[in-house]
Amino acid sequence: MKIVVEQSAARWYIREMDLSDGDHLRIFVRLGGSGSFQPGYSLGIMKDEPRDPGLHQVVEGITFFMEADNLWYLEDRDLQITFNEQEDDIWMKLV
Repeated sequence: MKIVVEQSAARWYIREMDLSDGDHLRIFVRLGGSGSFQPGYSLGIMKDEPRDPGLHQVVEGITFFMEADNLWYLEDRDLQITFNEQEDDIWMKLV
């Protein structure tokens, strides 16, 4: 189980969220939303400092992480974060 962030996805977050080298982005489980891997839940992302990271990956100087208490959402799979150039948007999927 790991987080895999493409460089192009990291650059999109840097641009869209005005991030700087050394910033942290927390991927978290939230109630509701669409395109969910788990019925009734979806993933959100926000700039935040880690407290008890269960997974992390540093790409383009940005640390992407999930707290340990949110790892149940992944069901022992990898979270892949990719950039879709045609839609200028991010895709998250479990693999």
